[in-house]
Amino acid sequence: MAKEAASQVLSVEGREVQITHPDKLYFSSQARISKLDLVRYYLSVAPGALAGIRDRPIVLKRFVNGAEAEAFYQKRAPENRPSWLRTVTLSFPSGRTAEEIVVDDAPGLAWIVNLGCIELHPHPVLSGNLEHPDELRVDLDPIPGVSWGDVRRVALEVNGLLEELGLRGWPKTSGSRGMHVNVRIEPRWTFAEVRRAAVALSRAVERRAPSLASSKWWKEERHGVFLDYNQNAKDRTTCSAFSVRPLPDARVSTPLHWHEVSDCDPADFTIFTVPERFAKIGDPHAGMDAEPGSLEKLLELADKDEAAGLGDAPWPPHFRKMAAEGPRVAPSRAKSDVKKPRVKMPLITVANSPDRSAALAGLERWKTKYAEVASLLAVDDVLVDSMRGRSSTWTRVRINLRHIPEALRPPQETPDPDHDPTREWRQGRKKKTAKAINQQLDQA
Repeated sequence: MAKEAASQVLSVEGREVQITHPDKLYFSSQARISKLDLVRYYLSVAPGALAGIRDRPIVLKRFVNGAEAEAFYQKRAPENRPSWLRTVTLSFPSGRTAEEIVVDDAPGLAWIVNLGCIELHPHPVLSGNLEHPDELRVDLDPIPGVSWGDVRRVALEVNGLLEELGLRGWPKTSGSRGMHVNVRIEPRWTFAEVRRAAVALSRAVERRAPSLASSKWWKEERHGVFLDYNQNAKDRTTCSAFSVRPLPDARVSTPLHWHEVSDCDPADFTIFTVPERFAKIGDPHAGMDAEPGSLEKLLELADKDEAAGLGDAPWPPHFRKMAAEGPRVAPSRAKSDVKKPRVKMPLITVANSPDRSAALAGLERWKTKYAEVASLLAVDDVLVDSMRGRSSTWTRVRINLRHIPEALRPPQETPDPDHDPTREWRQGRKKKTAKAINQQLDQA
Protein backbone atom coordinates (compact mmCIF):
# COMPACT_ATOMS: atom_id res chain seq x y z
CA MET A 1 0.00 0.00 0.00
CA ALA A 2 2.84 2.41 0.85
CA LYS A 3 4.29 1.91 -2.62
CA GLU A 4 0.93 2.66 -4.24
CA ALA A 5 0.50 5.79 -2.12
CA ALA A 6 3.93 7.00 -3.21
CA SER A 7 3.06 7.02 -6.91
CA GLN A 8 0.45 8.20 -9.35
CA VAL A 9 -0.38 6.73 -12.75
CA LEU A 10 -1.10 9.14 -15.59
CA SER A 11 -2.83 8.16 -18.79
CA VAL A 12 -0.91 9.89 -21.58
CA GLU A 13 -2.04 9.33 -25.16
CA GLY A 14 -3.31 5.87 -24.31
CA ARG A 15 -0.24 4.78 -22.35
CA GLU A 16 0.08 4.54 -18.59
CA VAL A 17 3.05 6.37 -17.09
CA GLN A 18 3.82 5.93 -13.41
CA ILE A 19 4.96 9.07 -11.61
CA THR A 20 6.82 8.05 -8.46
CA HIS A 21 6.77 10.37 -5.45
CA PRO A 22 4.57 12.88 -7.32
CA ASP A 23 4.47 15.33 -4.40
CA LYS A 24 8.25 15.48 -4.00
CA LEU A 25 9.35 19.12 -4.23
CA TYR A 26 11.73 19.71 -7.13
CA PHE A 27 11.83 23.50 -6.54
CA SER A 28 11.46 24.94 -3.06
CA SER A 29 13.75 27.94 -2.44
CA GLN A 30 11.57 30.43 -4.35
CA ALA A 31 8.93 28.72 -6.46
CA ARG A 32 7.39 25.58 -4.96
CA ILE A 33 7.05 22.96 -7.68
CA SER A 34 6.53 19.22 -7.25
CA LYS A 35 7.61 16.47 -9.60
CA LEU A 36 3.99 16.07 -10.74
CA ASP A 37 3.81 19.84 -11.42
CA LEU A 38 6.89 19.48 -13.61
CA VAL A 39 5.42 16.55 -15.54
CA ARG A 40 2.17 18.47 -16.08
CA TYR A 41 4.12 21.49 -17.33
CA TYR A 42 5.89 19.39 -19.96
CA LEU A 43 2.64 17.77 -21.05
CA SER A 44 1.05 21.22 -21.44
CA VAL A 45 3.77 22.23 -23.93
CA ALA A 46 4.43 18.73 -25.30
CA PRO A 47 4.20 19.59 -29.04
CA GLY A 48 6.87 22.27 -28.59
CA ALA A 49 9.10 20.29 -26.23
CA LEU A 50 8.92 17.20 -28.46
CA ALA A 51 9.85 19.24 -31.53
CA GLY A 52 13.28 19.78 -29.98
CA ILE A 53 13.91 16.17 -28.96
CA ARG A 54 11.83 13.88 -31.18
CA ASP A 55 13.84 11.20 -33.02
CA ARG A 56 17.03 12.33 -31.28
CA PRO A 57 19.16 10.44 -28.77
CA ILE A 58 18.99 12.22 -25.46
CA VAL A 59 21.34 12.45 -22.50
CA LEU A 60 19.45 12.12 -19.22
CA LYS A 61 20.52 14.94 -16.90
CA ARG A 62 18.91 13.76 -13.70
CA PHE A 63 18.11 15.94 -10.69
CA VAL A 64 16.81 13.11 -8.53
CA ASN A 65 16.77 15.32 -5.42
CA GLY A 66 15.42 18.43 -7.10
CA ALA A 67 16.79 21.57 -8.70
CA GLU A 68 18.76 22.69 -5.64
CA ALA A 69 20.72 19.42 -5.41
CA GLU A 70 23.53 18.02 -7.53
CA ALA A 71 22.60 16.55 -10.91
CA PHE A 72 24.32 13.74 -12.79
CA TYR A 73 24.46 12.81 -16.47
CA GLN A 74 23.28 9.39 -17.58
CA LYS A 75 24.10 8.57 -21.17
CA ARG A 76 23.08 4.93 -21.10
CA ALA A 77 19.42 4.07 -21.23
CA PRO A 78 18.06 2.58 -17.98
CA GLU A 79 17.61 -1.16 -18.24
CA ASN A 80 14.22 -0.95 -16.54
CA ARG A 81 12.34 1.04 -19.17
CA PRO A 82 9.02 0.65 -21.00
CA SER A 83 9.06 -1.66 -24.01
CA TRP A 84 7.63 1.14 -26.17
CA LEU A 85 10.67 3.40 -25.64
CA ARG A 86 13.31 2.91 -28.32
CA THR A 87 17.06 3.46 -28.17
CA VAL A 88 20.01 4.00 -30.51
CA THR A 89 23.71 3.31 -30.01
CA LEU A 90 26.04 6.29 -30.19
CA SER A 91 29.83 6.27 -30.47
CA PHE A 92 31.88 8.94 -28.72
CA PRO A 93 35.30 10.58 -29.30
CA SER A 94 36.69 8.38 -26.51
CA GLY A 95 35.91 5.28 -28.58
CA ARG A 96 33.20 4.15 -26.19
CA THR A 97 29.59 3.57 -27.15
CA ALA A 98 26.30 3.98 -25.31
CA GLU A 99 22.72 2.98 -25.94
CA GLU A 100 20.70 6.17 -25.45
CA ILE A 101 17.00 6.84 -25.10
CA VAL A 102 15.03 8.32 -28.00
CA VAL A 103 11.82 10.12 -27.03
CA ASP A 104 9.17 10.38 -29.76
CA ASP A 105 5.96 11.13 -27.92
CA ALA A 106 4.31 12.62 -24.83
CA PRO A 107 4.36 9.35 -22.80
CA GLY A 108 8.13 9.12 -23.32
CA LEU A 109 8.50 12.77 -22.32
CA ALA A 110 6.57 12.18 -19.09
CA TRP A 111 8.63 9.05 -18.39
CA ILE A 112 12.02 10.80 -18.57
CA VAL A 113 10.77 13.75 -16.50
CA ASN A 114 9.77 11.22 -13.85
CA LEU A 115 13.45 10.16 -13.75
CA GLY A 116 14.32 13.66 -12.59
CA CYS A 117 15.12 15.21 -15.97
CA ILE A 118 14.24 18.81 -15.20
CA GLU A 119 15.83 19.94 -18.47
CA LEU A 120 16.15 18.12 -21.81
CA HIS A 121 19.51 17.47 -23.50
CA PRO A 122 19.19 16.04 -27.04
CA HIS A 123 22.07 15.47 -29.44
CA PRO A 124 21.97 17.53 -32.69
CA VAL A 125 21.41 14.42 -34.81
CA LEU A 126 18.46 12.27 -35.86
CA SER A 127 18.41 8.59 -34.95
CA GLY A 128 18.78 7.48 -38.58
CA ASN A 129 21.90 9.56 -39.25
CA LEU A 130 24.03 9.72 -36.12
CA GLU A 131 27.22 11.05 -37.72
CA HIS A 132 25.76 14.06 -39.55
CA PRO A 133 24.16 16.82 -37.44
CA ASP A 134 21.05 18.53 -38.75
CA GLU A 135 21.52 21.50 -36.44
CA LEU A 136 24.20 24.13 -35.95
CA ARG A 137 23.99 25.57 -32.44
CA VAL A 138 25.02 29.14 -31.61
CA ASP A 139 25.39 29.44 -27.84
CA LEU A 140 25.71 33.03 -26.59
CA ASP A 141 27.35 32.88 -23.16
CA PRO A 142 27.93 36.25 -21.45
CA ILE A 143 30.86 36.56 -19.07
CA PRO A 144 29.91 37.67 -15.52
CA GLY A 145 28.77 41.28 -15.36
CA VAL A 146 27.73 41.55 -19.02
CA SER A 147 24.23 42.95 -19.45
CA TRP A 148 21.26 41.14 -20.99
CA GLY A 149 21.03 44.01 -23.47
CA ASP A 150 24.46 43.07 -24.84
CA VAL A 151 23.33 39.45 -25.23
CA ARG A 152 20.35 40.59 -27.29
CA ARG A 153 22.51 42.86 -29.45
CA VAL A 154 24.91 40.01 -30.22
CA ALA A 155 21.96 37.73 -31.05
CA LEU A 156 20.76 40.30 -33.59
CA GLU A 157 24.26 40.44 -35.10
CA VAL A 158 24.15 36.65 -35.43
CA ASN A 159 20.81 36.92 -37.21
CA GLY A 160 22.13 39.55 -39.59
CA LEU A 161 25.11 37.39 -40.54
CA LEU A 162 22.98 34.27 -40.97
CA GLU A 163 20.62 36.11 -43.31
CA GLU A 164 23.56 37.25 -45.43
CA LEU A 165 24.69 33.61 -45.66
CA GLY A 166 21.25 32.38 -46.68
CA LEU A 167 20.60 30.66 -43.35
CA ARG A 168 17.74 31.06 -40.91
CA GLY A 169 18.35 31.26 -37.19
CA TRP A 170 15.75 30.38 -34.59
CA PRO A 171 16.33 32.25 -31.29
CA LYS A 172 15.43 31.19 -27.77
CA THR A 173 16.38 32.26 -24.30
CA SER A 174 18.79 29.83 -22.68
CA GLY A 175 16.74 29.98 -19.50
CA SER A 176 19.78 31.32 -17.70
CA ARG A 177 21.86 34.41 -18.63
CA GLY A 178 22.39 33.71 -22.32
CA MET A 179 20.62 32.99 -25.56
CA HIS A 180 20.67 30.21 -28.14
CA VAL A 181 20.24 30.51 -31.89
CA ASN A 182 19.62 27.16 -33.60
CA VAL A 183 20.08 26.74 -37.34
CA ARG A 184 18.48 23.79 -39.12
CA ILE A 185 20.92 22.44 -41.73
CA GLU A 186 20.99 19.65 -44.27
CA PRO A 187 22.45 16.54 -42.55
CA ARG A 188 25.36 16.07 -44.96
CA TRP A 189 28.30 17.46 -42.99
CA THR A 190 30.28 15.72 -40.25
CA PHE A 191 30.52 16.95 -36.66
CA ALA A 192 34.00 18.30 -37.40
CA GLU A 193 32.72 20.25 -40.40
CA VAL A 194 29.74 21.67 -38.49
CA ARG A 195 32.05 22.75 -35.67
CA ARG A 196 34.42 24.32 -38.21
CA ALA A 197 31.49 26.30 -39.60
CA ALA A 198 30.56 27.37 -36.05
CA VAL A 199 34.13 28.60 -35.46
CA ALA A 200 33.94 30.68 -38.64
CA LEU A 201 30.57 32.10 -37.61
CA SER A 202 31.86 33.02 -34.15
CA ARG A 203 34.89 34.81 -35.60
CA ALA A 204 32.74 36.65 -38.16
CA VAL A 205 30.35 37.89 -35.46
CA GLU A 206 33.32 39.05 -33.37
CA ARG A 207 34.57 41.06 -36.36
CA ARG A 208 31.12 42.62 -36.78
CA ALA A 209 30.78 43.55 -33.10
CA PRO A 210 34.33 43.56 -31.66
CA SER A 211 33.39 45.40 -28.46
CA LEU A 212 30.45 43.08 -27.70
CA ALA A 213 31.29 39.60 -28.97
CA SER A 214 34.16 37.19 -28.41
CA SER A 215 35.14 33.97 -30.16
CA LYS A 216 38.11 33.32 -27.85
CA TRP A 217 38.10 29.99 -26.02
CA TRP A 218 40.43 30.96 -23.17
CA LYS A 219 38.66 32.87 -20.42
CA GLU A 220 41.57 35.27 -19.99
CA GLU A 221 41.03 36.46 -23.58
CA ARG A 222 37.24 36.71 -23.56
CA HIS A 223 35.13 39.79 -23.21
CA GLY A 224 31.44 40.54 -23.56
CA VAL A 225 29.42 37.65 -24.98
CA PHE A 226 31.29 34.45 -25.85
CA LEU A 227 30.05 32.49 -28.85
CA ASP A 228 30.70 28.93 -27.69
CA TYR A 229 31.47 27.15 -30.97
CA ASN A 230 32.47 23.98 -29.11
CA GLN A 231 28.83 23.25 -28.35
CA ASN A 232 28.93 21.80 -31.88
CA ALA A 233 31.64 19.25 -31.05
CA LYS A 234 30.50 15.65 -31.01
CA ASP A 235 29.00 14.48 -27.71
CA ARG A 236 28.13 18.02 -26.54
CA THR A 237 24.50 18.79 -25.74
CA THR A 238 22.60 21.92 -24.74
CA CYS A 239 19.14 22.28 -23.26
CA SER A 240 16.40 22.21 -25.89
CA ALA A 241 13.37 24.42 -26.40
CA PHE A 242 10.85 24.57 -23.54
CA SER A 243 13.35 23.03 -21.09
CA VAL A 244 12.92 24.09 -17.49
CA ARG A 245 16.19 25.26 -15.97
CA PRO A 246 17.24 24.52 -12.35
CA LEU A 247 17.02 28.16 -11.23
CA PRO A 248 14.99 29.30 -8.20
CA ASP A 249 12.22 30.82 -10.34
CA ALA A 250 12.02 27.77 -12.67
CA ARG A 251 12.82 29.67 -15.85
CA VAL A 252 12.23 28.09 -19.22
CA SER A 253 14.43 28.08 -22.32
CA THR A 254 11.79 29.73 -24.47
CA PRO A 255 11.57 29.93 -28.28
CA LEU A 256 11.13 33.47 -29.59
CA HIS A 257 10.23 35.27 -32.78
CA TRP A 258 13.02 37.59 -33.91
CA HIS A 259 10.85 40.64 -33.35
CA GLU A 260 10.66 39.69 -29.67
CA VAL A 261 14.42 39.53 -29.11
CA SER A 262 15.12 43.27 -28.83
CA ASP A 263 12.98 43.78 -25.72
CA CYS A 264 12.46 40.34 -24.18
CA ASP A 265 13.27 39.58 -20.54
CA PRO A 266 14.23 35.97 -19.67
CA ALA A 267 12.65 36.35 -16.24
CA ASP A 268 9.25 36.61 -17.94
CA PHE A 269 9.44 33.00 -19.14
CA THR A 270 8.86 30.50 -16.34
CA ILE A 271 7.03 27.24 -15.74
CA PHE A 272 4.06 29.39 -14.65
CA THR A 273 3.86 31.69 -17.69
CA VAL A 274 5.05 29.63 -20.66
CA PRO A 275 2.03 27.25 -20.86
CA GLU A 276 -0.32 30.22 -21.30
CA ARG A 277 2.02 31.74 -23.89
CA PHE A 278 2.18 28.41 -25.72
CA ALA A 279 -1.62 28.07 -25.71
CA LYS A 280 -1.95 31.61 -27.07
CA ILE A 281 0.76 31.83 -29.76
CA GLY A 282 1.92 28.23 -30.21
CA ASP A 283 5.55 27.35 -30.92
CA PRO A 284 7.55 30.15 -32.62
CA HIS A 285 9.90 27.45 -33.93
CA ALA A 286 7.17 25.29 -35.47
CA GLY A 287 8.49 25.84 -39.01
CA MET A 288 12.14 25.04 -38.29
CA ASP A 289 12.26 21.64 -39.99
CA ALA A 290 10.84 23.05 -43.23
CA GLU A 291 13.87 25.26 -43.87
CA PRO A 292 17.15 23.30 -43.71
CA GLY A 293 20.08 25.34 -44.97
CA SER A 294 23.55 24.83 -46.41
CA LEU A 295 26.87 25.33 -44.61
CA GLU A 296 28.80 25.96 -47.84
CA LYS A 297 29.13 29.73 -47.37
CA LEU A 298 30.17 29.37 -43.73
CA LEU A 299 32.79 26.80 -44.73
CA GLU A 300 34.03 29.24 -47.38
CA LEU A 301 34.46 31.75 -44.55
CA ALA A 302 36.45 29.11 -42.68
CA ASP A 303 38.69 28.65 -45.75
CA LYS A 304 39.33 32.42 -45.89
CA ASP A 305 40.18 32.50 -42.18
CA GLU A 306 42.68 29.67 -42.63
CA ALA A 307 44.24 31.40 -45.66
CA ALA A 308 44.63 34.50 -43.48
CA GLY A 309 46.50 32.46 -40.86
CA LEU A 310 43.65 31.65 -38.50
CA GLY A 311 43.94 27.94 -37.75
CA ASP A 312 41.64 25.68 -35.81
CA ALA A 313 40.37 27.00 -32.49
CA PRO A 314 40.92 25.04 -29.25
CA TRP A 315 38.74 22.00 -28.63
CA PRO A 316 37.24 21.01 -25.26
CA PRO A 317 39.88 19.57 -22.93
CA HIS A 318 38.49 16.01 -22.94
CA PHE A 319 38.91 15.70 -26.73
CA ARG A 320 42.08 14.27 -28.20
CA LYS A 321 44.51 16.78 -29.71
CA MET A 322 43.48 17.60 -33.27
CA ALA A 323 46.00 17.75 -36.13
CA ALA A 324 45.30 21.38 -37.11
CA GLU A 325 44.80 22.61 -33.57
CA GLY A 326 47.26 25.04 -32.02
CA PRO A 327 48.75 24.59 -28.55
CA ARG A 328 46.00 23.65 -26.11
CA VAL A 329 47.22 25.91 -23.36
CA ALA A 330 46.13 29.32 -22.15
CA PRO A 331 48.12 32.12 -23.84
CA SER A 332 49.55 33.32 -20.53
CA ARG A 333 51.09 29.87 -20.03
CA ALA A 334 52.20 29.18 -23.59
CA LYS A 335 55.88 28.84 -24.43
CA SER A 336 57.36 31.03 -27.14
CA ASP A 337 60.66 31.36 -28.94
CA VAL A 338 61.44 34.44 -26.90
CA LYS A 339 61.59 33.39 -23.29
CA LYS A 340 59.47 35.73 -21.23
CA PRO A 341 58.87 35.51 -17.51
CA ARG A 342 55.50 33.97 -16.96
CA VAL A 343 53.09 36.39 -15.36
CA LYS A 344 51.13 34.62 -12.68
CA MET A 345 47.74 36.19 -12.16
CA PRO A 346 46.77 36.87 -8.52
CA LEU A 347 43.78 34.54 -8.46
CA ILE A 348 41.84 33.49 -5.39
CA THR A 349 38.99 30.99 -5.21
CA VAL A 350 35.91 32.20 -3.34
CA ALA A 351 33.37 29.41 -3.95
CA ASN A 352 33.14 25.76 -5.05
CA SER A 353 29.80 24.01 -5.36
CA PRO A 354 27.84 21.52 -7.50
CA ASP A 355 24.98 24.04 -7.13
CA ARG A 356 25.70 27.05 -9.35
CA SER A 357 23.27 29.28 -7.46
CA ALA A 358 25.01 28.41 -4.16
CA ALA A 359 28.40 29.27 -5.67
CA LEU A 360 27.09 32.62 -6.94
CA ALA A 361 25.56 33.33 -3.53
CA GLY A 362 29.03 32.72 -2.06
CA LEU A 363 30.44 35.26 -4.52
CA GLU A 364 27.92 37.84 -3.34
CA ARG A 365 28.88 37.19 0.30
CA TRP A 366 32.54 37.70 -0.61
CA LYS A 367 31.69 40.98 -2.39
CA THR A 368 29.81 42.19 0.68
CA LYS A 369 32.71 41.26 2.95
CA TYR A 370 35.24 43.01 0.69
CA ALA A 371 33.07 45.81 -0.68
CA GLU A 372 35.97 48.19 -1.38
CA VAL A 373 37.85 45.53 -3.32
CA ALA A 374 34.72 44.48 -5.22
CA SER A 375 34.17 48.05 -6.38
CA LEU A 376 37.60 48.03 -8.08
CA LEU A 377 37.09 44.79 -10.05
CA ALA A 378 36.66 44.84 -13.82
CA VAL A 379 33.83 42.81 -15.34
CA ASP A 380 36.22 40.08 -16.52
CA ASP A 381 37.99 39.83 -13.14
CA VAL A 382 35.21 37.54 -11.90
CA LEU A 383 35.72 34.05 -13.33
CA VAL A 384 32.78 31.65 -13.05
CA ASP A 385 33.87 28.27 -14.41
CA SER A 386 31.70 25.24 -15.08
CA MET A 387 33.97 22.36 -14.10
CA ARG A 388 33.51 18.79 -15.29
CA GLY A 389 33.41 16.10 -12.65
CA ARG A 390 33.33 12.36 -13.30
CA SER A 391 29.59 12.32 -14.05
CA SER A 392 28.40 15.85 -13.39
CA THR A 393 29.45 19.49 -13.49
CA TRP A 394 30.22 21.85 -10.64
CA THR A 395 30.90 25.58 -10.38
CA ARG A 396 34.12 27.28 -9.32
CA VAL A 397 34.21 31.04 -8.72
CA ARG A 398 37.56 32.83 -8.75
CA ILE A 399 38.57 36.48 -8.45
CA ASN A 400 41.47 38.00 -10.38
CA LEU A 401 43.02 40.65 -8.15
CA ARG A 402 45.20 42.16 -10.91
CA HIS A 403 43.49 45.56 -10.60
CA ILE A 404 43.67 45.63 -6.80
CA PRO A 405 46.63 47.35 -5.06
CA GLU A 406 48.67 44.74 -3.22
CA ALA A 407 48.00 46.36 0.15
CA LEU A 408 44.25 45.83 -0.37
CA ARG A 409 44.30 42.30 -1.76
CA PRO A 410 42.36 39.85 0.42
CA PRO A 411 44.12 36.57 1.24
CA GLN A 412 43.06 33.19 -0.04
CA GLU A 413 40.52 31.95 2.48
CA THR A 414 38.52 28.77 2.66
CA PRO A 415 35.96 29.12 -0.14
CA ASP A 416 32.34 29.59 0.90
CA PRO A 417 30.84 27.15 0.01
CA ASP A 418 33.72 24.72 -0.44
CA HIS A 419 32.39 21.58 -2.08
CA ASP A 420 34.72 20.44 -4.87
CA PRO A 421 33.41 16.98 -5.92
CA THR A 422 36.78 16.08 -7.46
CA ARG A 423 38.85 16.81 -4.35
CA GLU A 424 38.48 13.35 -2.82
CA TRP A 425 39.42 11.72 -6.14
CA ARG A 426 42.47 14.00 -6.56
CA GLN A 427 43.63 13.39 -3.00
CA GLY A 428 43.27 9.63 -3.50
CA ARG A 429 45.29 9.83 -6.71
CA LYS A 430 47.99 11.84 -4.94
CA LYS A 431 48.18 9.23 -2.17
CA LYS A 432 48.47 6.44 -4.77
CA THR A 433 51.31 8.26 -6.49
CA ALA A 434 53.12 8.84 -3.20
CA LYS A 435 52.66 5.18 -2.24
CA ALA A 436 54.08 4.04 -5.59
CA ILE A 437 57.12 6.30 -5.19
CA ASN A 438 57.74 5.00 -1.67
CA GLN A 439 57.53 1.42 -2.93
CA GLN A 440 60.08 2.18 -5.63
CA LEU A 441 62.39 3.75 -3.05
CA ASP A 442 62.05 0.72 -0.78
CA GLN A 443 63.02 -1.56 -3.67
CA ALA A 444 66.00 0.57 -4.67
